[in-house]
Amino acid sequence: MIYRVFKIIASLKNLKFFLLIFLVIATSTIRAQDVYDLKQCITIALEQNYGIKLIRNQEKIADNNFSRGNAGFFPVITATSGTDGSLLTTEQSLRDGSSSINSGVFNPSADAGINLSMNLFRGFQVQTTYQKLNELKQIGELNTQMAIENLVSSIISEYYYFVQQLNLYRNLEYAVQLSRERVRIDEERYMLGSSSKVDLLQSIVYLNSDSSRFSKQNEVLRTSQIRLKRLMGETQMEGEFFVKDTNIPINPNLNYDELFNNTLNHNTALQIAARNKTISTLDYKIISSRSYPYLDFIAGYNYTYYGYETGVMKNQQVYGINYGLSMGMKLFDGFAQRREKTNARLEIENKEHNYNDVFSQIKADLVTVYYSYQNNLKLLALEQQNLAVARENLEIALERYKLGNLSGLELREVQKSLLDAEERLISVKYQTKLAEISLSQISGKIMDYL
Repeated sequence: MIYRVFKIIASLKNLKFFLLIFLVIATSTIRAQDVYDLKQCITIALEQNYGIKLIRNQEKIADNNFSRGNAGFFPVITATSGTDGSLLTTEQSLRDGSSSINSGVFNPSADAGINLSMNLFRGFQVQTTYQKLNELKQIGELNTQMAIENLVSSIISEYYYFVQQLNLYRNLEYAVQLSRERVRIDEERYMLGSSSKVDLLQSIVYLNSDSSRFSKQNEVLRTSQIRLKRLMGETQMEGEFFVKDTNIPINPNLNYDELFNNTLNHNTALQIAARNKTISTLDYKIISSRSYPYLDFIAGYNYTYYGYETGVMKNQQVYGINYGLSMGMKLFDGFAQRREKTNARLEIENKEHNYNDVFSQIKADLVTVYYSYQNNLKLLALEQQNLAVARENLEIALERYKLGNLSGLELREVQKSLLDAEERLISVKYQTKLAEISLSQISGKIMDYL
């Protein structure tokens, strides 16, 4: 039955009717599949991507470490207990000449207690450590944010790359249709004796060439599908993947001053570099705090039991509260603290240099990409004009070819010009979109795509 249907379609001379049937079949197939838009792809990726899951766990670790107890604000309470004993032999010689021997004397003992120790003053080390833990927590959040921004940027780029390849696929499909129509025309001419077989064979060669490029483009399209699924964290790589967008939207109104201000306030890499500067300053303060005296408070409740098999006492129990203050100050440590403070000052300088380097690189990227963005907008207008001219030229060329006023070689050249114009326009659109995506990421606005 299927063979008969294809045989009927292959025998049709009306190309428009064939295309209509093909479109109906393709549409019904697409409806049976899942169709995604950009926001859905991003949302799924944020939920399923393994890299994001890893970085979020690292953020949770930094968040768990940010606590007053970890900084040293709270006391340390310990409970201890133990038991021991002795098995002794005692020999006593008295002055009156008598003696006594006690062998196998077992004296048991046991103890238990709860003790508390707390740092009352460590030269502001505890407070500074708490601030450092907070900065590390913020960096953990920023690292997660950067990973998410990178993923979203990759998803958007791959999504529109897929749309680009889909448009190229459709253009090549149209080229195959044109070549097939040319074969039909040359076949009719050959049957009527108004054209040579050479022209027909050349048309078939062109059709095969276009069909080959069309087949290769299908492979490129499927490869892009797989990459997009991989970024989304999908485990099922097989099967078709359909997107709602058929065009690449361009925002032509990006302003450099606005982008630069957003970069200063929202760029994630710049914020991380600033936090690292703060942490290096806090590390210096922590080292300097060791120059101050320390004051510790100690308290506890202890119970001790002693048992005796000889002597006047049978057993003894000691229990009660003990407490005290311990104060001290390190007077000399072999110049270790001075060395660490010197290294800490150098680290502050390094973090300052790193911040300036990051800022310089980000600004250079912003300027470079913005110039590329502006240039691509100009190219986009030019290529749109070229495409309109190429389409009109092809319509005229086809009519002349049908009338026999245009050679096959000239028609092929016109057809190639149209295909090249369409490919250039699609390429410029994608390059413009890539610049737009990069500018959004640099300025910290990539999440606006959600």
